[in-house]
Amino acid sequence: MHSILVALAPIFLLIVMGFVLRQRRLLAEAFWLPCEQLNYFYLFPALMFSQVAKANLAQFPVTPIAVALLGAVGIGALLLYAWRAWRKQPGSVFSSVIQGALRPNTYVGVAAAAAMFGNTGLTLTSISIAVAIPLLNVASIIILVRYGNGGTPSFRLLAKALVKNPVISAVLLGALFNFSGLSLPPVVDQMLTILGSASLPLGLLAVGAGLDVEAARSARGPVLQSSLVKLLLVPLLTLWFGIALGLSGPALTTIVLFNALPCTPSAYIMAKLLGGDHRLAAGIITVQTALAAITMPLILLLPHG
Repeated sequence: MHSILVALAPIFLLIVMGFVLRQRRLLAEAFWLPCEQLNYFYLFPALMFSQVAKANLAQFPVTPIAVALLGAVGIGALLLYAWRAWRKQPGSVFSSVIQGALRPNTYVGVAAAAAMFGNTGLTLTSISIAVAIPLLNVASIIILVRYGNGGTPSFRLLAKALVKNPVISAVLLGALFNFSGLSLPPVVDQMLTILGSASLPLGLLAVGAGLDVEAARSARGPVLQSSLVKLLLVPLLTLWFGIALGLSGPALTTIVLFNALPCTPSAYIMAKLLGGDHRLAAGIITVQTALAAITMPLILLLPHG
């Protein structure tokens, strides 16, 4: 327990620091949007590309990782669909609830995995991102368009969403570079390392700055519903799948960590653009981020112990 707390405490303290910096206006309001853009489009992709490009991917059990991650999320999604059929939940509410239960905050995940397992944790999280994020993004768009706007998403919209996601592109390009057998030139490698080292603290500060207390205060049943699935049910199912598939050690702990992450802040933007309940999405993100400071250490005791 002590080692888990030591690894996770700085991450959540940085999130709190970001929240305080913005709430107290200790930095200019104009700072935050360029900070998020710099990290999202350049620094974090540099970190992901560098890790995947240099990793020995053959040593990691990619298929069991994929089955455990996606199997757990799939069951969680099916349960939310069953709940909606029973309680007749409005489409805009349902689309934000299920997005909150599906999409992880990868900044927190990468930082936590790196703190616990170093480069091995970074590589395992990069693999998890490559396996899960494209499918989860596509599923989120389909659900938001179908239940938020009442329409049918086009193939062009789905393809555009994937191509324009710099993190997905960085991971896939890193994998292609890795499979090519080439090595990064030392100067490029060092530059990517420097850029990547700036990504996590900036990303965590931005997560904290984006928390919406007013939305959290108005949180009701749908927030609790999404949070229970995201923070408890899905990680426990991931643990069960992982053990059943023979995973252990850092691989098992990292995938449980990945599926125990709170909802990504980009869920708010996607809900606003595609007809979801964006205020509910803001409440889900804020409440889950706060609760994850408690649930993640407890969940990680199971495989880590």
